[in-house]
Amino acid sequence: MERKRYSKYNRLLVALAALIIVLILPYVFSGYILQIAVYAYIYILLASSLNLLIGYAGIFSMGHVGFYCVGAYTSALLATKLDMPFVICFFAAGLLAALAGAFVGFVALRLNDIFFAFATMGLSEVIRIVIQNSDFTNGTLGVTGIPLPEWFGRSMNREEFYYLVVVIVVIVVVLISKLAKSHTGRTLAMIRDDQNAAASLGVNIFKYKMMVMVLSCFIAGLAGSLYATFIQYINASNFGITVSINIIAMVAIGGMGTVSGPVIGAILLQLLPEYIRFLSNFRQIIYGAAIVISIMFAPKGLVGIRWRRIKLIDQLCCLFETKLNNEES
Repeated sequence: MERKRYSKYNRLLVALAALIIVLILPYVFSGYILQIAVYAYIYILLASSLNLLIGYAGIFSMGHVGFYCVGAYTSALLATKLDMPFVICFFAAGLLAALAGAFVGFVALRLNDIFFAFATMGLSEVIRIVIQNSDFTNGTLGVTGIPLPEWFGRSMNREEFYYLVVVIVVIVVVLISKLAKSHTGRTLAMIRDDQNAAASLGVNIFKYKMMVMVLSCFIAGLAGSLYATFIQYINASNFGITVSINIIAMVAIGGMGTVSGPVIGAILLQLLPEYIRFLSNFRQIIYGAAIVISIMFAPKGLVGIRWRRIKLIDQLCCLFETKLNNEES
């Protein structure tokens, strides 16, 4: 009981410290550092949404960037061509990405794992190429002049938009945490671990996979809307397969099937390149190697390593206490 209380107290302290850092960051830093922070939060959304597929449902997707792209372009085009307010652009981006995810899921979810992965990768490239060669989306020129949201009769500045992104990320992560602990989350875990056993218990596997696919793509679309609005310019070249690889790396390195893993992975892999710029030409090689090493030696990611260390310390403490008690007796 004491250890559980101590562990809970530690988690509260860490959460409080993280919250303070997040809240004061715009007052301490501005410009480029603030931009990196917003990108990190957007990648938290992307990694968390992909984790719903890979970590909770056991569906390996290599085309998540395609739904991110759909969300970004939906929001950008509605804002620039139809002058729609940000709220409509934001939710329309999520809905259209979810619709694209439902189509891909209906077509490809019955495929085996490896074939589904290649199918999603191919379809995401098709989406990118179609957008890149369409006059409606300005082709290779991209979409410019995307406005920041308005509130109180004026446009938000970047610091205010930073806080909006933080609020959205917190809401999404909390909802994913609730989902993971719910009956639906446990059913998805059962499907991930043994589909045959789940089917024998009467679980509609296709229905649950479609549900998590649509939800995951909806969140990716929301992330695309935030990205397009913040950067105020998008081009199809920003949504290549390397982005999908980066998101997979964040999930694998942080910890699949956990709530905090994608958060840690996204922050780490967004900040790390800033300190290893001299290796920028080898970034994808490093990410690929990190994924392989993580799968081989730390299948539960950094979160798993942390808990394994804590458990080891607890076991050593128990052994030490037992030895002392034996010596005293």
